[in-house]
Parts: sequence; structure tokens; C-alpha cells
Amino acid sequence: MANSAIVITPEQLLEHWQGHRRVTRRLIAAFPADQFETFTIGGLRPFSGLVQEMLAIGVPSLKGFVHRDWTTSFEPRALSKDAALKEWDAQTDEINALFPKIRAEQWQEHDKAFGMYEGPTFELLWYALDNEIHHRGQAYVYFRALGIEPPPFYDRS
Repeated sequence: MANSAIVITPEQLLEHWQGHRRVTRRLIAAFPADQFETFTIGGLRPFSGLVQEMLAIGVPSLKGFVHRDWTTSFEPRALSKDAALKEWDAQTDEINALFPKIRAEQWQEHDKAFGMYEGPTFELLWYALDNEIHHRGQAYVYFRALGIEPPPFYDRS
């Protein structure tokens, strides 16, 4: 495939991702602490479990792209709302540090994330974003079921 046009720069993609992360962070912050690890609907995981998965994909994916090290494993654990926010913020800084280290030509190179997901770097990164958006959507349902008005999904500032 010829690269005849650049639709989005890596810097714009990083800002787009961080915009989504800001929305997700606001959801974490607004979620009732007493329900964070327990509230569930229809057998879905509580919001703490969804956040754990998001944390287990974003930075570990970037480490895989940059260092070619995909040995990270996901181990579910108890995660309070305060601990989730602290880890979320730490990963935000880590994302900002790692993202620019992805080489320009690497976006089109194939990789095998976590030993099982194959594709070009840009698609593997999109998966991390799509996964976050998907789980954030579940959190919006939780907010509504709890009778709470959630932060707006469209405000990425």
C-alpha cells in the first residue's frame, strides 16, 4: 500500500487518544466509590474490572511497540477508585513519554501483540482505543442504572 496521503499525524492521534482518556478519567472520578468494585448488570464486570482491563492494554501496548516486549500479563486484582485514578494518571504520563518513540515506519509494520493479536501497529493501537471506548460505554449504562447523570462523552477537553 502506497502512503500517498497523511490523514492524521501521530501527534494528532495521541491527542485524540488522550481526549478519550480524559473522558474516561472523569467517569472514574464521578463513579460512586462504594459501587466501583461491586456494581454490575447482567453478569458484566464491575467498573473496577473494566478499568483494570483498560490499564492492562494501553501502556503495555506502547511498551510492546517501543521495546518489542509483549510479556505483560493481565492479573485481575482489587482496585479501589482512588487507586484506579492514581494509576490512570501515572499511565497518562507514561503514554505521553512512550508514544513519540514509535518510529514513523513502524505504524505500517506487523506485530503480534501479547502473543496473540496480529496486525499493523496502527490497527493494534486502534484496538486499545476501541476497547476503552467500548468499556466506557458500559460505564455509561452503569451510571444510568444508578440514577446518576454521567459526564458528557463528547467533551474531550
